[in-house]
Parts: sequence; structure tokens; C-alpha cells
Amino acid sequence: MTGTQAAAQGRPARLGALFLGLAGLALLVAAWWLATDVLAAEGSFARRFSPTSTFPALIGLLGGSDLWTHVAVSLKRVLVGLAAALLVGVPLGLLVGASRLAEAATTPAFQFLRMISPLSWMPVAVMLFGVGDKPIYFLLAFAAVWPILLNTAAGVRQLNPQWLLLSKSLAATGWETLSRVILPGVLGQVVTGLRLAIGISWIVLVPCEMLGVQAGLGYFILDTRDRLAYDQLMAVVLVIGVIGYLLDSLARAVIRRVGPA
Repeated sequence: MTGTQAAAQGRPARLGALFLGLAGLALLVAAWWLATDVLAAEGSFARRFSPTSTFPALIGLLGGSDLWTHVAVSLKRVLVGLAAALLVGVPLGLLVGASRLAEAATTPAFQFLRMISPLSWMPVAVMLFGVGDKPIYFLLAFAAVWPILLNTAAGVRQLNPQWLLLSKSLAATGWETLSRVILPGVLGQVVTGLRLAIGISWIVLVPCEMLGVQAGLGYFILDTRDRLAYDQLMAVVLVIGVIGYLLDSLARAVIRRVGPA
């Protein structure tokens, strides 16, 4: 079967999946409308979060510049946190995956730290780094480093030993073995860990941006609450969900590209 024929046969399946996904979203919006506009009592507080007021507010926010400023600030913080997590998590993952001694020495400590909620460190981060972006970077990196580290270590353990033997038989240097055998071999696992890290970071970001900063989607939610602009608050919640979905979709596309054929 040619690639064109395979693509043609797979197109109906993709269209069906798209239709089901849209239907699921429509059901979610319908349930939201039912809960706030039909089941909620007239004049109740729940009616302030209705989709009939949220979607017009969302259109208004999308047409302005304030929302995009907050989105850009939040994305920058997530990218910096992920970059720091990669710089720490990948080398540690390579070490833990390659050395049984390092694995035995670090696993209890890593599992202990991994089980502590990143938000638990918020007071410590503020006392150490002050108010601003630095404590947010620290918290996001702390949240994101564990899936990257563990997936990298798992990728090293799953490497085909024959690849390493071939590299050794060809008298490859340590750097050549790392750059041409190990790193390409674990790339799929690293990207999978990165996808998990993106989801965790995006969830942790919003409460982190309530640490006294003056921009970001988390700050914007607090601002809309203080202004009693509940329609805009729900609109920002929708924006957070859409951006998170797009980031995850991008990560899944990268996984499909670098994964095994």
C-alpha cells in the first residue's frame, strides 16, 4: 500500500475523531449552560458564570491587547521553567539511567521530592527569591523536572545494547557515543517527558502567578475577580484551557515526528 493510499484510508478516521471531539465539546458547553442558565435559580450567583455572558466577554478580550499581554507573559514563564527543567532533568536522567549506583543513590531522594506539591514551596520560593518572576521560574522548573528526568532515565535503560556495543567496536569516543547513539535513542522519551512537564507546568502556573506579580493569566484571574467581572473571569479560564490544549497538541505532534516509524 502506498503512502497516498494509506493517507486516503486514514482521512475518514481522522474526520470521525474530529467530529466526536467537537460533539464532546458541544456537550460540555450544553452542560455548562444547563447548570447556569436553566437549573440555577433566577438571580443566583451561578448565573454570573453563564456561557451566554462569557462568550461575548471572550470576544471582547480577544479584540483587545491586555489579554495578549498576559498570555505572552505566562508563555514566557512556562518556557523559561521548561528550559531550566530540561537543563537539569536530561543530564540527571542520563546519569541515573546509565548508572545503577547513581540510580540507587538518588531514587529515594528524587521520589521524596517528587511527591511534594510544587505549591508547597511557594512561601520558601518567595523568601529566597523575592516577589516577581524568579520564584515562578523556580516553582515551574521544580514541577517540570521530574517527568523529564524519569522519562530520560527510562529511555537510557531501554536502549538497545547492540547499539552501544557497535559504538564501542567502532572506537567511538564518549562524546560521539552520547551525541550519536544515546541522545537520539532517548529523544522520544525526553519529548514524552516534556509533554507531561508542559501539562504540569501549565496547571501550576496559574496559582504561581498569584504571588504578587502584575501580569500573567493567573494575575488576570485575580484582577477580574476583584473587579467583579465574572464574565471575563470565565473567559480567561477558557483561554487557559485552549492554550493548554494547543501546547499539548504541539507536544503530541513532536512526539509523532521523533517517535519510531
